[in-house]
Formats: sequence, structure tokens, C-alpha cells
Amino acid sequence: MKDPVVLQGILHRHCRSSLATLFLVILCTVAFVLARLLDSSSNFPGNYSPKSIFAGITFPKYPLLHDPWKNPKRNPIEIPMTCSHTNSTVQITCPTSYYPLKFSKSDENLDSDPDPDPDAALQPTCPDYFRWIHEDLWPWRETGITLGMVEAAKRTASFRLVVVNGTVYVETYRRSFQTRDVFTQWGILQLLRLYPGRLPDLDMIISCADQPTVVKQFYPNPNASAPPALFSYDGDDATFDIVFPDWSFWGWPEIAIKPWEQLSKDLKEGNERMQWVDKEPQAYWKGNAKLTLSRKDLLRCNVSGKQDWNARIYQQDWHSEERQDFKNSNLANQCIHRFKIYIEGFGWSVSQKYILACDSVTLMVKPRYYEFFSRSLIPLQHYWPIRDINKCRSIKYAVEWGNNHQEEAQAIGKAASRFVQEELQMKYVYDYMFHLLKEYAKLLKYKPSVPPNAIEVCSESMACPADGLVKKYMMDSVVTGPSNEAPCTMPPPYGPATFHSILERKESRIRQAETLEEQYRNSQNNHK
Repeated sequence: MKDPVVLQGILHRHCRSSLATLFLVILCTVAFVLARLLDSSSNFPGNYSPKSIFAGITFPKYPLLHDPWKNPKRNPIEIPMTCSHTNSTVQITCPTSYYPLKFSKSDENLDSDPDPDPDAALQPTCPDYFRWIHEDLWPWRETGITLGMVEAAKRTASFRLVVVNGTVYVETYRRSFQTRDVFTQWGILQLLRLYPGRLPDLDMIISCADQPTVVKQFYPNPNASAPPALFSYDGDDATFDIVFPDWSFWGWPEIAIKPWEQLSKDLKEGNERMQWVDKEPQAYWKGNAKLTLSRKDLLRCNVSGKQDWNARIYQQDWHSEERQDFKNSNLANQCIHRFKIYIEGFGWSVSQKYILACDSVTLMVKPRYYEFFSRSLIPLQHYWPIRDINKCRSIKYAVEWGNNHQEEAQAIGKAASRFVQEELQMKYVYDYMFHLLKEYAKLLKYKPSVPPNAIEVCSESMACPADGLVKKYMMDSVVTGPSNEAPCTMPPPYGPATFHSILERKESRIRQAETLEEQYRNSQNNHK
């Protein structure tokens, strides 16, 4: 038996050892928690001091349906697409069983639509820009859409597309620029391959022009006839056009722009190769400056021997680029500046999504037009607003502000790229088309039928006789089989108060940016 004094010493040493161990555990735990807090504060751009312009701004992160670049979900069923003839002069006929009209009669939701996913009710809510579908179809909510309203849209349209019993028919009215009509039709065909049997019969007229054409002032009386029902790539506050995704989501072969699913991956990988702080500290724009007066005016903002507006502007010569196989036009290699300028052409510009995806701060020259997703972009959260008048001074200030507030500038760039990478992935583009066409078809007051001059089209009849980049982009963007996920859940329409609150919030943010610029100019003038 040990001496009591010895035992007391042993116990004392054990206690000190235990206390030391406990202290170390507590210290490590506190350090870990603090590190997590610091890390989280750097990842959520809304956590700034009250003096920051970001005070009170939240940056919602929509959950990915799945990461499109890691372990992509495979369709359990494949719809084959076989080109039996290699001779492009041979008439390609569509398969008699193009795809199944229904998965199962027992799989039905409240709208009596076949539902391939038994967990459809668990699908996430669609991104917020889907709510604009209700606004775009608002002019026909009381009258519905008659055959006369559809026929009236032919005046400025490129083609008519009819879906009857799952088969697509197209009647062409006029030639569109390049292959806009071809890839728009291709996109709708892929939608039907993704969600076979889920779309009702429909009859739609589509314009492939740069600008919307259904002018509101011609239909001022709510009790009069509703406007023509015309689908267009863009809209503005003065028109009633129904906004639809443009052709470039499936590729733009004339200038070697890949389908969006692949290109968005390239842009994401490009962002990972270069950190924002390592990018050139100027604003960048490259495009056709001859299209509009506003773009020609942008050329004045280029650096010269007399003035540096913090901008690097390049005139795009597409003929020269084509001779060089577009080696200098790889969009994934054009994200090397901290700031990128977006400016409209004749109408909206398809470049908007490519610019937003760059992790750079998008300097958006005041736009007139919107595409289907852009109405959910928020000033000072997804982009920095630039005045159309005195745009050079406005660009110079925005660049100086961003370089002096790098943390906040990076937050804007990240919020924009996160928006297009997550909320504009092709799954959501197809879901937007699905919900828009489904809601549109509900408004039709007649049963769609095949026009006398229409021809049947399918993926085979379009892709098999094609060649070059047209064929490549079609094969790269073809939907191989039905989705094993239901479309996202359509959000409800905006209430009047919410709708006006959103518009006011955007205007308030723009005024805030303009006020900061004016204060800066005044301070500069006072120091002269």
C-alpha cells in the first residue's frame, strides 16, 4: 500500500495533467469556432459595416439541383437518335415513335400532367425570375388567347411552331438572321425529349429579331381586343412580347460560341484559374461597336494619349476572326479584367450571360431591353449601373470605386457569376420553357391544329443532314433521354405591393450609385 503523501502527489499530478488537457481542448474548440465565423463572414458578402453600401443587402444562394460538373445525373431511359443516311441530299423522316407520350397514367399531379418523378412535390422552387412568366402572360389573363390573336402575330414573326400529340410542326414565314430559327426550334425539340408527354398541344408564333415589336400603345383599352401573342427573345417596358430563351443556349455556330451547358463550364473553370485581385484593374469590352450610337460612343472611353477612362475597348472584326478560326474569340479567355462592360446592341445582347459569368464586376450601361432572366438582376448586388449619358466618366468612377473597395467589388462579381452558374443552368432554362409554354397553352381558346404549309420536324430531321459546327453543336446539346427529375416548382405571381417594391428597390439602388458618383465628382472639383 502506497504512502498517503505519495498518493496525494500522484493525484495532484493527474489533476494538473487533466486540467491542462481540458484547457487545450477548450482552446482548440474556441479557435475552431472563431475560424469558422471568420470564414463564414468572408463568404457572405452581406456582412459589411453599416457604412458599406451593402448594408442590408442579402445575397441568397439558391440550392443547386445537382452540381452539373461533378457526378452528373444520368437519364435512366435513353431516346436514341440515329442518322441512317450519311448523304445530306436524302430526305430524313422522323421516327414514328419519336418518344413516349406518357410515362405512366398513374403518375399525375393536380394539373393532370404525367409526372415522371414520384417526388415531384419535393422539387425545389424555381428561381425567382420564373415569376415574370405570370407578368408576361398578364395581357391575356381575362380574354384568353384566340386563334385571331395568334394569327395577328405573323406580321413580324419568323416562324410558327405547333405541337400536336407530342409531334412538332413548323411553318416558316421569313428567313431569320443566320441560324437563330434553327437553334430555337432545336431547343424546343430538346425540351420535348427532356419532358416527353408533359407539354399540352400548343400553337406559338416566334420572332427571331433583335427587338420586341408588339407595342403597348396600340392596345391601350383593357376592354378592347388583347394584343397579338408573339414570342421574342427580349422585351421592354413599351411592348407586350412574351420573352423566350434565345437560340444561343444551344450554340451560335456562325461565331463559334458553344452551347451554354459546355460554355458555362469553361467559364467556371476559367474563373478558378485566376483570382479577382490578379486580374487587370481596368474595364473591358469587345464587340461590334458599329451597331448603335451608344456603342460608337463607348469607343470614346478607350485609353488615349490624352485621357485614361480606366477602360479597354476593342472593336470586334468578325470577318477577320473567322479567317483565324476565332482563335481570339474564346469567351473563357476573356475574363482577365476585374471589370467587364455590358452594353446593348440593336436590342438586348446575348453577351450578358457570358459577361455575368466572369467573376468580374459587370458594369451595365443603362439597358432598355430585358431577356427572360435579367429582370431578377439587382443593381449593386449583381452589377454596377452605368449612365448611358457621360458613360466614360461613369465607367472611370466605377473602376476607381471597385479598386478601392476590393472586397465589396469581388462580392458583386461573385454574386453575378453564382447567379448564372446556379440559376441559369440548362436544367432551369428548360424548366422556364416548360412552365411558360404550359401556362401559355392554358390560355388558348381553341384546339391547335397543323397549319397547311407546316412540315414535321424532329431532332433527326434537323441534326442528321446538318454539317460543320451546326451539326456539332446540335449533337453536343442533344438531350439523350427523359429527365429523372420533375421540373422545379413554379412560384406564385408577384402581388401588387411586392411588384412595386421590387421596381422601387432597383431604382433606389441605381440612385444610390449615381449619388456616390456625384459626390466623388464634387470632391474632385473642390480639390482643383
